[in-house]
Amino acid sequence: MTRSKQPKSPNSSDSPTSPALALSSLHFRLQALEEEHQWLLKQIGRKRNELKKFLDQMRSLATEIFQRGQPLYQKLIDLDSEIHALFDEILTARKMGQQTKKRILGIYETLQLTGVISPKFEDEDEELDELFGDEESEGSSEQSAQDFFSGGDSYGRNDDGTEISPESSPKSPESRQIRRTFLRMAEIFHPDKVTDPETRMRHNEIMKEVNRAYKEGDIAKLLEIERQHQMGDSFAVEGSSESDLKRQCERVETNNELLKKQYENLKRELRSVRNTPEGEMVRASRACEKDGIDPIEQMLEEMKLQVQSTEKVYNFVRDFRDKKITVKEFLRGPVRMGRSPEEMEDILDQLLEQLRGISR
Repeated sequence: MTRSKQPKSPNSSDSPTSPALALSSLHFRLQALEEEHQWLLKQIGRKRNELKKFLDQMRSLATEIFQRGQPLYQKLIDLDSEIHALFDEILTARKMGQQTKKRILGIYETLQLTGVISPKFEDEDEELDELFGDEESEGSSEQSAQDFFSGGDSYGRNDDGTEISPESSPKSPESRQIRRTFLRMAEIFHPDKVTDPETRMRHNEIMKEVNRAYKEGDIAKLLEIERQHQMGDSFAVEGSSESDLKRQCERVETNNELLKKQYENLKRELRSVRNTPEGEMVRASRACEKDGIDPIEQMLEEMKLQVQSTEKVYNFVRDFRDKKITVKEFLRGPVRMGRSPEEMEDILDQLLEQLRGISR
């Protein structure tokens, strides 16, 4: 009696869920993850270079502006101080009626409001305090100017003024993963683990890179160093078991998630830097260079005009102090100092709009 053929078992090699097909599927998944990994590393490298180039341009531009513009800037500071001193002398030493003094004080306030001279605050004058703000604001404004002309960076800071670190929070999953990667690298490349002098020297240089990348929270750089080491030892993929392949897939997938976050952080940092006043100057500088214009020379020309305008103000106020011009002539001064009534009205409208924005 012949036995009839039994149907094939679901676990047979021809089944869609056979071990061979499962391994093949894992191989494809690992390959796709590896391709994504390489793409992310390349994009991070490009964005990192783009950010570095932009920051270098910012520093270079700030340094050149400081070197070429400092004499003019110092001249403006000196003139500004001298104009304030002249008004102090006029308002305290010169004899005049109360109404005349009030109108001259109005001229003084207008020059400050319109930015011809810097704001000055008097504790005893409540009206001026309400109009201009407090001394702390003045100090902040002066510090910002000093930072700009000294080439200081005003980007990459938290609301409390502390520098933003590229590293994630020490307790975040990203930081823990970065630390685990760092420890793996230290285990592989620690110089004390080798006796050959040449190898020890090479490992010492690698560990310098590893330490720098860890300090900067640069997971991409850590993984690149690790990958170089693994490539040297050659990844055994073909002969790996299903569990080994799964672990490799999970590991690459986790690393890719970290790389995606680093890539997004780099893009966000670049956008933030570009939107700072210094970053906008770099963009404006690039636009000028495309048109064959020296952006710094153009800026210096504007500063020279500002110096000339401020000198006219200084001479005008000094002549009034020395009684070379009458009160009536002096009270018409702001228009003669280069601003028409329409311009003055526009400036005051802008100032009021800014004040409304602050009050909101």
